[in-house]
Amino acid sequence: MTAPALLRPTDLLDEFELPAELEATKPPETRGMRRDEVRLMVSDADGIRHRKFHDLPAELRPGDLLVVNTSATLPASVVVDQDHVIHFSTELTGGLWVVEPRRLSGAASLPDESPKPGRVSLPGGGLVDLLARYPVDSTSRRLWLAEVDLSCTVPEYLATWGRPIRYRHTAGPYPIDAYQTVFAREPGSAEMPSAGRPFTNRLVTSIVAGGVSITPVTLHTGVSSLESGEEPYPEWFEVSEPTAALVNHTRRRGGRVIAVGTTVVRALETISDSAGECHPGRAWTDLVIGRNHEMRLVDGLITGWHEPASTHLALLEGMAGRRLLVESYRSALELGYLWHEFGDSHLILPG
Repeated sequence: MTAPALLRPTDLLDEFELPAELEATKPPETRGMRRDEVRLMVSDADGIRHRKFHDLPAELRPGDLLVVNTSATLPASVVVDQDHVIHFSTELTGGLWVVEPRRLSGAASLPDESPKPGRVSLPGGGLVDLLARYPVDSTSRRLWLAEVDLSCTVPEYLATWGRPIRYRHTAGPYPIDAYQTVFAREPGSAEMPSAGRPFTNRLVTSIVAGGVSITPVTLHTGVSSLESGEEPYPEWFEVSEPTAALVNHTRRRGGRVIAVGTTVVRALETISDSAGECHPGRAWTDLVIGRNHEMRLVDGLITGWHEPASTHLALLEGMAGRRLLVESYRSALELGYLWHEFGDSHLILPG
């Protein structure tokens, strides 16, 4: 399929400044909190409410359905030498990978537009052969199509030589467990599907005991691009027959289908039809959800807080509508909600 032209929100959502003090630099566990004690803003037709994430069951109804992403995070960053690092992003067919060469900057890294086609030696005797920019017709100069030469699989190699991808806002190195959700089952994401991070086993039990169902999809996320205004590139996903049947059953019975993360929205909206039916499938999605997108399957969304000019904000506007989204972001900035993967959460129920 062909992705539609990217539609991004303007005004506040593109132009607000994110103060450094609102960047979550550490996991809540290192701040003396449980994962489910982060803040939760609830935005719905009645306005905005401020809660803790462990209050989520009170915002759900018996018969609702939470759809979660079971992709597990890979330690996808490999230090090449004292100046360079390669991020493994997305596995393609035929043994090819999408990778991002970056240059080290302190404990984190920055985009590197200097690489040229050719071989890069990896620690442990591996090789990465940079073939061409990816996607071929993209204006982006960050990503490369690459052939990988290893004595084992890429996940096995990364388990030995890789470390979690770390960006400038993160205060310290944290183990890969800090980047996994309780739903993680299938390794494949370069970065954590972070909307699911605040869930704990105890909270999941409470949700299910309240008559709410939970069902999985899998979408393997690539390296971060949506925070820089780039269109999302294709990602692999799978929606099983039981999940598709449960989504359809929930909607017919009047329950709400609530996606845990924008990755789940992308998977479900890709697999829906014009009649609002969910179908099973395993494929690549290049769906770009803009502010004019009419949601076919998703009635609500649990997500984090996204930076200005992020294409995630276009998806959120398609879900929430402009007025509610602007009000929620203004409130989050005024009340000190925390951004990024270790930050606070947002439940959007537009009604």
